[in-house]
Amino acid sequence: MANVTVVGVQWGDEGKGKIVDWLSSRADVVVRFQGGHNAGHTLVIGDVEYKLSLLPSGVVRPGKLSVIGNGVVVDPWALLAEIETLRGKGVTITPETLLLAENACLILPVHGQIDRAREEARGADRIGTTGRGIGPAYEDKAGRRAIRVCDLADPPVLARKVEYLVNHHNVLLRGLGAPEADAAEMLAKLEEVAPRILPYAGVVWRRLDEMRRAGKRILFEGAQGAMLDVEHGTYPFVTSSTTLTAQAASGSGIGPDGVGYVLGICKAYTTRVGSGPFPTEDKGPEGERLGERGREFGTVTGRKRRCGWFDAVMVRQAIAVAGIHGIALTKLDVLDGFATIRLCTGYRWRGQVLDHLPAGQTAQAEVEPIWEEHEGWSESTRGARSWNDLPATAIKYVRRVEELIGAPVTLLSTSPERDDTILMRDPFDD
Repeated sequence: MANVTVVGVQWGDEGKGKIVDWLSSRADVVVRFQGGHNAGHTLVIGDVEYKLSLLPSGVVRPGKLSVIGNGVVVDPWALLAEIETLRGKGVTITPETLLLAENACLILPVHGQIDRAREEARGADRIGTTGRGIGPAYEDKAGRRAIRVCDLADPPVLARKVEYLVNHHNVLLRGLGAPEADAAEMLAKLEEVAPRILPYAGVVWRRLDEMRRAGKRILFEGAQGAMLDVEHGTYPFVTSSTTLTAQAASGSGIGPDGVGYVLGICKAYTTRVGSGPFPTEDKGPEGERLGERGREFGTVTGRKRRCGWFDAVMVRQAIAVAGIHGIALTKLDVLDGFATIRLCTGYRWRGQVLDHLPAGQTAQAEVEPIWEEHEGWSESTRGARSWNDLPATAIKYVRRVEELIGAPVTLLSTSPERDDTILMRDPFDD
């Protein structure tokens, strides 16, 4: 039986939550492998809307094991709050249904302090972080001073590590003119939350190895998108983790041969939150219309998303670096009613024609899209569940997207509802 890895191929917000939830009906376990509670997935099931940040999207399905892997940085208080919110909506979450990697690193209050203080100090050059401390937490992980979940069960080690970490960060906070963190206060908070977090902790890599050997289907769920990847994204306007397929292996401990079929998620248009280059952004009335029709506001922050047309160059690049086998194209219905729909097929920069997004910051900011215009459709695609339900011009648009990005569209989403999905190929059977 195949495993499936789901990753975004734009700047996040592609609709991964719905696709993972839809696929999780075929899986035995759903694994979140990177990011923090800066990522948000929205699921709509019937008349109930679920907003998830740390919990895997499969958590709303009974009988599935949800796993938070070691590649995720975890705010323990945010995790507990999210669990309680979902319990209030009738979702059962227990240590039998949720497993947290014992070697995952924690996000502490001092990380949020640093995140916000640094953004304030950058002024007009802000990166556009959510201010939740994800970046500083990953920095501590790389700097070998992070507090991990397993440290909560070892009070002497926890106390030493907290003191060292706080002393390290107070130098920066002092330099930025921000209030300093208190080590004793932070230790007390961690000691208080430890007995509530530790019941979920366990050895994720071993559990996944056992399930894989038993022939269970594993679904790996990524956060953000390929163009926010710290290695291959629009640096420095990126997240602090690796968002690509390779992280599914290292961020869960399953090994690179276990990631299975790689499904990339992208919208039928493009959005981005925060600062950074956006070659196909439409700042006019059509961009506003895309945002209104697509309800383009961040799940976590509520920030309005920038909107524009489909960038085939960027998606083709993401498919190559992430090893994508097939695409789930979402929000096709948002394009209903547009007389003309644009596709970006290349870039122009200083007299050159480019077939990729260059790495240089200046070049990324200056590239101009080469447009291809397509006839739109007046009929509604919303709620379509069969290829035959789509207008001919919508089918033509999807086929052209496939040609430009060099990958097949294996799933097509036509509304936020779970069942409004057209399946051309089941990734678990590939």
